[in-house]
Formats: sequence, structure tokens, C-alpha cells
Amino acid sequence: MSSWRRPTVGRAKASRYYALIVCNRSIKGATMLTCPNTGAEVQWGNLLKSGCRIFIGSNAAVPNALMADLIDHSRGLHDIEVTHILTLSDNVWATPRYRDLFKVNSLFIGGANVREAIAEGRADYTPCFLSEVPRLFSDHTLPLDAALVMVSPPDEFGYCSLGVSVDVVSAAVRHARKVIAQVNPRMPRTNGHSFVHIQQIDAWLEAAEELPEIEPPQLDQVTEQIGQYVSVLIDNGATLQLGIGKIPDAVLRYLGNHRDLGIHSEMISDGVIDLVKSGVINNRKKTFHRGKAVASFCMGTRRLYDFVDGNPHVEFYPAEHINSPTKIARNDKMVSINGAIEVDLTGQVVSDSIGSRFYSGIGGQVDFIRGAALSQGGKPVIALPSTTRDGKRSRIVTTLTPGGGVVTSRGHVHYVVTEYGIASLHGKTIRERALELIRIAHPKFRRALLEEVRKLYWVPEYQEQAPTSVPELGPVESKTFSFDGIAYTLRPLRPADERRLQEFFYTHNKETLLMRYNHHVTQMSREKSCSLVSVDQSSDLALCFTDREGEAEVIQGVGRYYYNAADNSCEVAFVIKESRRGKGIATTLLNELEAIARARGIERMVACVRRDNRPMLAVFDNCGFVATPGADMDEVLLTLDLRDAINPAAK
Repeated sequence: MSSWRRPTVGRAKASRYYALIVCNRSIKGATMLTCPNTGAEVQWGNLLKSGCRIFIGSNAAVPNALMADLIDHSRGLHDIEVTHILTLSDNVWATPRYRDLFKVNSLFIGGANVREAIAEGRADYTPCFLSEVPRLFSDHTLPLDAALVMVSPPDEFGYCSLGVSVDVVSAAVRHARKVIAQVNPRMPRTNGHSFVHIQQIDAWLEAAEELPEIEPPQLDQVTEQIGQYVSVLIDNGATLQLGIGKIPDAVLRYLGNHRDLGIHSEMISDGVIDLVKSGVINNRKKTFHRGKAVASFCMGTRRLYDFVDGNPHVEFYPAEHINSPTKIARNDKMVSINGAIEVDLTGQVVSDSIGSRFYSGIGGQVDFIRGAALSQGGKPVIALPSTTRDGKRSRIVTTLTPGGGVVTSRGHVHYVVTEYGIASLHGKTIRERALELIRIAHPKFRRALLEEVRKLYWVPEYQEQAPTSVPELGPVESKTFSFDGIAYTLRPLRPADERRLQEFFYTHNKETLLMRYNHHVTQMSREKSCSLVSVDQSSDLALCFTDREGEAEVIQGVGRYYYNAADNSCEVAFVIKESRRGKGIATTLLNELEAIARARGIERMVACVRRDNRPMLAVFDNCGFVATPGADMDEVLLTLDLRDAINPAAK
């Protein structure tokens, strides 16, 4: 065995198993179970007994030939508890046929057979953070009598590799009383903490088997849009964790123009390959495991398995290391991207069940959400489509489906993303969270969601306008500008900005308030602020410029227009914080308002400005507005005919 060398193999001929999983058993060359040190034949009856507990290898490294051999030689064995996480396999041990031989206890549900067995009561589900699964084995909460795993052939020093699945397999190998391995020449040899010496193996079976493959998903428009929104949250130099599914793949497709990204992820897929080859992912700016992409397992096509085979730039580590929140947090700008089944308006995330029907598991979601939250500049992100696949139900809900289990609490979530935008929840009140999440719900459900939360008093009775969007600003509804070296974001005002607008108002001095409102205003009540931020953006328009003070977003300027359908015109007004004037913010705001008004076919813009407000008059004059005396002698009426050529300041 020690003289084996891994042959070069082509990509397996794929046959679809379920969802996107492609599984081709192709088990060849299976021989008897032997002792790796003596070569003597080993009987299953000498390794296992009825009522024992075994662990089965994870993800794309399920030892199918080994399990088939156990089933073939299981005479006299009964009630063996099978423990595992996600297994890309036909999971025959979970079928009714073998109910007397095996009892499944899944720590993460994957595969139709396992899901059906749990739903029918023939199997159990044990919820657990992936980072804590190894402790179940080490402290004998779930003592293992045997670990059945898949490994590569040994090298000249006697070391086999766990290959594409180190995760909790490593802990099972360390803590099981017996280690039984399927030696598969198709298994890549991965670097990191993935090695098992033949002296740790009690028995093995030589069997070549193609690894199961997951084809890159075909992305629909909704998934593409979610990927684009999430990519906006990723800064250059960030370190990424990517979960399973279409959305992480969509995110990767929108990172081609980023720089110096890193990987610290439970899982990696095909999507990282081209970004590594192009240099986008180079791990140079990582502050933990600098220079290396680190993961605990990978799932994808043969191209991915060949990519990690012997690759010195990719290292695999056990789940207790990769998924440790404190170690995740050692990466600055850590971005965690995970999915969900539904999210309620307080920010609670359901990820492992559909109502009372268990569907998947806790996995590493909470580990990475918490780790990213603790990271310097980190961003925990939950991403999901706004509706169920048939479009009949909103996945942003007022209250969770009965039986649905909260995996990620409302205190953990920072960002929630759908195809309708990004909701920022960190540090927000229940009122603000509800309004932010309604804003990114599907438009056909927004009014109903608002009416439901008003009944619960999560938002006040005077909050009547459901959030609306401004598509003219582009797919992410925001633009970035720089004034005097400071980065600003131009975006719509939103109902959740009620408090921010109050704070903005109270920064103004008396002169500013007089110039803006033409009388001495002393209060901005919550009701008034609510009316100013709760705008039907499809007719009227309200934009703001914001920047960051620490982690807080602060409004520095507001511009709006009110539409008059009678003559197809709009009246413009805006105000800039005193300390930010003279930088071009007002002119930029006015230009953006004008561009959107033109796009909507509005014929004329008007504004009333106090005659002594010379700076504001200059802004309008530079933008091509024509001044005429107003009805009030203290005011000037300014008009811009939008049927004319584009104004000179906007060129």
C-alpha cells in the first residue's frame, strides 16, 4: 500500500442524484477488509457489535464501498447507531430496508433518505453548532465505537489524507475506538491538518470510487441580484466565508473587480478557482492564516477536487479550528454569507426547518455569524430570496411559521439581503428593523407586512407608507461619491431613517432652519420625521447623502422633490449640514434629483428660495435654473424646463 501513487483521473461521468448533487459510485477494485500493518483479513464482527455507535465520513468523502461491505457482512449485527453530518450519498443505511441494522442520528440533515427517515420517526436529528460537534466525541457525549472514513492512499511515510473532508471527520478519527478506512485513489491529498497515519487505522478496504460532484448551479435573475447586492458589502481586502448553494456562487461571480480577498470558510466550491487564478483571491491581506485559503471541506466538480489536490495555497483544518468564532474573528474584515428559510421582522433567522419539518441543520452558520460580528470591520450576512419558489409566500414574515426553529437569533444578525436590497439591522430598534426588512420584502407583500406590525405596535399607527424603492439609482439603489477625500453614499431616504433624520435636524443652527423652512422651527417630532422619511418614492422623491462615523451611518445632506401631477412638475428642496457645505454635495444632489425627474418624464422643476440665501441661489443658478420674482417678495422662484437640454452643471 505504501507504494501507491494517486493516478490521474478524468472527470466522472455525472448522473443527477438529487437537487444539484451528482453522484457516481463507480466502486472498483474492492477487496477484503484487512489490517494495514499486517495485511491479515479482518472480520466486521471483530470490529463492531450490536448496539454500538459508528461515525460515517462527511460531505463528498462518504465511504460508500465500506458501508456496502459492512451491509454485506452484517449477519448477527443489529441496532447500530449511525452518526454523521451532511453526506453526499444515496444514504442506503437510512432506508426502511435496513431499519433493524441501523438507527440514524444525524447532526446535519442532508439527502432525501435521511430527511424522510427523520420525518417518519425512524431517525433522529441532533442540533449542534459544527464547531462543537468534535466535543461530543471527545467528552463522550456521543462516544464512538468506530469511525468509517475515506482516505487517500498513504505516502512513502505512511500518511493518508482525509482529502476533501476534514471537518468533523478528523475528530472522529482521533476519538473513535476503531478507525476503519476506505482507501480511494481518487481522493485528493490535501494540505493542512488532514493527515492520518496508517498506524491510526485498524482496518481498511481498497476501493476506487469517483467522488460525488455538485455541478455549478444555473443562476436565475433573483439569485444574480442577491449576489450583486452582497458583493457591494464586500470590501477590498476582506476575508470570506461562503455557505452552500446558489447564492454564494452568485456572490463569487460578482467579485471579479475586487482586490486582495481571502478565504476562511467552512466550505469552498468551484467558484473560488477562477478568482484564485486571476489573483482576486490571494489571501495577502488576511490577518490569520495569511497567504493561505483555509477550509474544512470542499464540494464541487472534479475540477475543484483536482484544484485542491496537493495545492500548497489551500489548507484544510478540523471544524473546531475553522469554525471557532474567536479564530474566525482574528481575520479583519471577515464577511460571513449564509442562507435562510425565513426571517421574521425582528431579525430571527430560521435555517434548519420548514415549520416543524426538519430540513438541514445548524451547521456552521452561527459560528461564522458570531465570528464575523467580532471581527474588526466584519460583516455577518444572511441572504435569501424574498419569496418561496412559487412566489406565493413571503420569506420575510411578521411571525415565524409555527414549529420553525431559530438558528440565528435577532441579536446576531447584522445584514439581511434579498433581491430587493440590503437591510442593515445591527444596533437598530425593533421598529427600525421591521421597516428595513419590509423594504427588502417582495413589493406585493410590503403593505400586508406593515399592517400586521402596526397591529403589534412594533411601528406606530402614524406609519402609513410602506417602504418603496428608487430603481433609477441602479440595481443597488445607491451611488458612491467622494468629497474632500471623504466617501459618501447617495441613497433614498427610508422609513427606518426616522431617528437619523431627527439627529440631522438637530445639528442645524437657527439660520439654516430659517433658510430651509422660512420660519423658526424648534422641533422635529417623531411623527414629523416619520412623514418626511416615509415617502412614496415612485411619485415623490427623497434622497440623502450619508457617511460613516465609526460604525454609525450619519445623514449629511437631504434633497427631495414633491410631484405635482396637475402640471407634471415637481418642487425641489434640500439642506446640507453646515460643516459639509462648499464641497459640491448640494450640486450633486440637485443633479441626481434632476436626472431622476427627467427619467420619469417630468417636464419642469421649481424651487422657492429666500432672497438672502445666496449660496443656495448660486447652486440653482449653476444648474441652469431661471430666477423670477416669487409671490412673496422675500423669495425667488426658480424654474428649470426639463424639456430643454441637460443643464451645464450636470455635463
